[in-house]
Amino acid sequence: MTKLKIPARLTKLVFGLSMLAALDLHADQTDERLDGLFEKLLLVSNPDVLRATENRIWEIWLEHENTDVQQLLTLGTEAMNRRQFPEALLIFSQIVENFPDFAEGWNKRATLYYLVGNTDASIEDVKRTLELEPRHFGALSGLGLVYLQQGKLALAEEAFLQLITVHPNSPSAQDNLRLVRKQRAVNVI
Repeated sequence: MTKLKIPARLTKLVFGLSMLAALDLHADQTDERLDGLFEKLLLVSNPDVLRATENRIWEIWLEHENTDVQQLLTLGTEAMNRRQFPEALLIFSQIVENFPDFAEGWNKRATLYYLVGNTDASIEDVKRTLELEPRHFGALSGLGLVYLQQGKLALAEEAFLQLITVHPNSPSAQDNLRLVRKQRAVNVI
């Protein structure tokens, strides 16, 4: 069994994170700036405005009042992008354990689970993300893709339909919904 090597800076951050969690600092996805941005997603079809609005929503979702959490989220994402999955899992797990009301921690870990092929764990973390932020279009898209990969086309269709209610002008949502419906039609024949 190989031992996971954790960089010293990460060990300090994780330890500090567990100490700060005791202070009951937390973030949620109820930032009042989000409502206006989600209204904009419902009304706008210009691709540039849509992209800018999506990016602003992501920026807010990634914010946390605790800079250590934000730093860990960045480190976890970088580790995931470098395919250092055990390190990323450690980081994201620490975030969700210490700050269970921070939706983006769950969403990042769901993405990681998807990348390593643990689709059941990914679905569970996506569901937790959506409990905290039902409008999380990234999580809804991910849920649809996981169900699509699993061949659960009815559930994939349901996820993409939910996504379209939140973000009706998302080109990928529309494309994925068409793909699922086409596959379902082929399976019926």
